[in-house]
Amino acid sequence: MNRLSLLDDSSLAPERVAGVDEAGRGCLAGPVVAGAVILPVSYDLPGLNDSKKLTAATRETLYEAIRTQAVCWAVGVAWPTEIDRINILQATFMAMGRAVRHLKADPLQLLIDGNKTIPPHALERDIAQKFVIQGDGKIPAISAASIMAKTFRDRLMCKLAGRYPGYGFDVHMGYGTKVHYEALSAHGPCRMHRMTFRGVVPEKKVEQGSLL
Repeated sequence: MNRLSLLDDSSLAPERVAGVDEAGRGCLAGPVVAGAVILPVSYDLPGLNDSKKLTAATRETLYEAIRTQAVCWAVGVAWPTEIDRINILQATFMAMGRAVRHLKADPLQLLIDGNKTIPPHALERDIAQKFVIQGDGKIPAISAASIMAKTFRDRLMCKLAGRYPGYGFDVHMGYGTKVHYEALSAHGPCRMHRMTFRGVVPEKKVEQGSLL
């Protein structure tokens, strides 16, 4: 079912509209990844929904189906060094812009999950945009983008687990779990950690009497 009709001002054909979403924004390690997807008028993607509401197995199945059925799709990545340099919000916009710019078809409109649109400098061109709060559960193209971003990122974190052993990236995907904090305490951060995020670098203890 095509639910683009939920948007009051959406008169464009679905194949000219790209859904955009991100994954990994709240992690302590790894990149933030954005997905951009343009779906055709008709598609067969049973169970399509917000990626957070799906099992890993269902996401994997849909990931491959979306790759096959989408008009086009792309992912964009912003790495920890970029996140630390410009902050996580701007890095998220950077990843979204990269995803949109790598689409093989030019969308006439972007539907962005959340409460913000992408700044023009991140897109490097003018495209009509609309943000949709909780859009990953309402708009199929955004749902598809969330699945592409989440699945791509999970696969990447599993590969990074082999490159940076001892942190359990393939278990917690970089989120701030107990296991992850214990690994940070034991080994310190690696190159994939976001050094500006609280909990990654031990906070300096203020010595008694050092404050006036």
